[in-house]
Amino acid sequence: MEWESSDSQRLLRRHLLEFLIDSAEQLLVRPIVKYTALSFFADRFFPSVSRSRKNNLFVEAKCERNFWLLNPLTESNLQLFALVSIWVSSKLHETRPLSVKSLKSLGDMLISDQCFTTRDFAMAERLFLEVTQFDIGASQIAFIFLEELLMQFRELSKVGSLVSLEVCMEIMDLLYETEQTSMLFNSPHALAASILVAAYFFMVPKQQWEFPLLPWVCHLL
Repeated sequence: MEWESSDSQRLLRRHLLEFLIDSAEQLLVRPIVKYTALSFFADRFFPSVSRSRKNNLFVEAKCERNFWLLNPLTESNLQLFALVSIWVSSKLHETRPLSVKSLKSLGDMLISDQCFTTRDFAMAERLFLEVTQFDIGASQIAFIFLEELLMQFRELSKVGSLVSLEVCMEIMDLLYETEQTSMLFNSPHALAASILVAAYFFMVPKQQWEFPLLPWVCHLL
């Protein structure tokens, strides 16, 4: 898919995040692995790649060995990097991270335009880390703050039990897919609080809206 215009770039981004979310579900990774991977890819890797492509940095570096993964920057290559973001995330959060063989098997099934080898995955991981400048810190992930907020809310109010973490995650997935995480929220804390508020109004019957949720989350922020 071409991404010369901003509209085509947004569409490509959405397709890639849908691919990442679907891949994480098929790999049966824990939510923290999935959302850390989303943060790595959507908030760090993809914006950096977009800037570099705009400035023709990949064209200038195309003579480098194995740089074909970034130039030309095809959708299938970006899907590889989406899988790599899950791989890197699993290495941070799991004592037994995903194997490259499991990622390759999934890639063979889901990526139709290109067949990647295990060596390609290793090369892509190196490039992924270089593009993100090794920014793989995982302490500022919105999902972590969302879990903490929901736990506190359930301790403070009985209606907290009506708010499902699964619904909160569905809202977060949708926000990532539509690029609202970066456009509307300037911190993972604000994103987590907003998701909790949205889930509260979706799931708690109006006649039970007694807990002062908005003042509470605003106070926490």
